[in-house]
Amino acid sequence: MMPPRRVLVVVTRRIGDVLLATPLIRSLQRAWPQACIDALVFAGTEDMLGANPDVRRVITIAERPTLGEHLALLARIARRYDLALSLVPSDRPTWYAAIAGRWCAGLVVDTPQHRWKKWLLNRWAAFDNLKMHTVLMNLKLAELLNVPPCHEVVAAWDAADESHVNALLAAHASNRPFAVLHLYPKFNYKMWRDDAWLGCARWLAARGLALVLTGSPDAIERAYVARLAAAMPGAINLTGQLTLAQAACLIARAQLYVGPDTALTHMAACLGVPTIALYGPTDPVKWGPWPRQHAGPGNPWRRVGSQALGNVRLIQGVQACAPCLKEGCDRHVASFSDCLLELPASRVIAAAESLLSGTG
Repeated sequence: MMPPRRVLVVVTRRIGDVLLATPLIRSLQRAWPQACIDALVFAGTEDMLGANPDVRRVITIAERPTLGEHLALLARIARRYDLALSLVPSDRPTWYAAIAGRWCAGLVVDTPQHRWKKWLLNRWAAFDNLKMHTVLMNLKLAELLNVPPCHEVVAAWDAADESHVNALLAAHASNRPFAVLHLYPKFNYKMWRDDAWLGCARWLAARGLALVLTGSPDAIERAYVARLAAAMPGAINLTGQLTLAQAACLIARAQLYVGPDTALTHMAACLGVPTIALYGPTDPVKWGPWPRQHAGPGNPWRRVGSQALGNVRLIQGVQACAPCLKEGCDRHVASFSDCLLELPASRVIAAAESLLSGTG
């Protein structure tokens, strides 16, 4: 195909999915530097791409749009793009790509129930939800286009973001080396327990690191982090005070990052920061943090066991059933995961010692 002038990448899922779409977007930008690349994402996830230099415009749609919102989006994108790509194999993203692009491609679950989507697309790649990392899965679309793959996950910020971070740190009179702790995942099944976080925090503080706490503006999350911050003397609580771009700018300066399976953990990994990722039932093969400078072509992580690669230490829950690939022991996002709740702080501290001393 001729180099496209306008490209739309559809990734209507969670924040982490949007971040893990950036290697494909960078691949397209490097192959076609004159192309204008737009992204269509769910409202609330657009900040992940706000400062991305490879993206011209971010278009948003509500996760559950009204009919009027849907019609307005379709009028805005219909046949406006030379190329449209769907990175999500479900119905709506495939339709968006088919409607937006004069030529379109996407990921399709290759089962009888979903094969009808192939007829909407000029080209398609079979979606593998078990054996292939999300970054590599997305790059299958680059392969369809004969575009050389770039494996770089991109977390970006601008000068205004950097000024904001500088001001926050200055307000806390903090010029000490620091560790970032991201205490609260969106869902209970990814949560570690309080006393383990506090034990880890005490060890880091005793090692001379300031503690900086991050989190979203969500009221429940702010209350949770504030409660733990009260038991961490001197901790700098920036929960609710940072956009995703600003959080990336902050994390890039850290000596260490510790967090559960969240978008910020993926950002820390791609920024090259020494990163400890706490994983329970989630499959590392599919969703493990992509270490900086890892270029494939294989998956970075095995499914079972704590592992080390590049700047990342992936600490897996201790139960023999981990990872079960389910959402908590009671099989719903509000339930907890025993494999994480029983994970001892000593294992995380040992990983931190290894990273900070450069011995592992």
